[in-house]
Amino acid sequence: MKMLIKDFAELCSVSVRTLHYYDEIELLKPSFTDEWTGYRYYNEESLMRMQEIMFYRELDFSLKSIKEILSSPDYDKREALKEQKKLLIMKKDRLERLISSIDSAEKGKIIMKAFDNSEFEKYKDEAKERWGSTEAFKEYKKKTKNCTKGDFETLGDGMDEIMNEFSLCMKKNYVPESEQAQALVKKLQKYITANFYTCTKEILSGLGQMHIYDERFRSNIDRHGDGTAQFISEAVAVYCR
Repeated sequence: MKMLIKDFAELCSVSVRTLHYYDEIELLKPSFTDEWTGYRYYNEESLMRMQEIMFYRELDFSLKSIKEILSSPDYDKREALKEQKKLLIMKKDRLERLISSIDSAEKGKIIMKAFDNSEFEKYKDEAKERWGSTEAFKEYKKKTKNCTKGDFETLGDGMDEIMNEFSLCMKKNYVPESEQAQALVKKLQKYITANFYTCTKEILSGLGQMHIYDERFRSNIDRHGDGTAQFISEAVAVYCR
């Protein structure tokens, strides 16, 4: 099987832009790229990997986590499918619980327990820990081993402060190449390294691209101001050149 990127995108129900991004972050590379035309081609192996990626996306794993999992030397595809099936069943059970709770809610009953997703999240975290064995992941687990919920909230607040500084920088009409924006990128890199894992330029570049291509990242960052995610992504790209 040999498919052009447009046909492959249509078969997988994703955009060509998404496949370009997956290629950039080395999550899914084309099986072959014609050096004369630049056309990207995909094969059956590409389709199998895309299927794995889509399963993880359905389970709300970030692209960074998926890349770590699939590139792990300990990754067992057969075992992973079993884990994915269990997670999907847990997700289905929760949805069915929510649907059945609607009748109770219509009668004025309190059904807050139906929203509890802690078991799913706990199992997902455990699965991620089993699959993720990159050095960055190991360092992250070590640094956050004793963190409490409050500690994570504090770390999140610190990250929010930096995102807000980027937003203010943008609103003051500084360009991504400016000294002010570049200083903030360096501050972001140092913050991640100090609190999570060693943030190399390669990792930082991937994060910068996720800020605009991953809807959850973009939406969260743009809370500080429309266009903030795009501004950060462009500033990071300049910094990592």
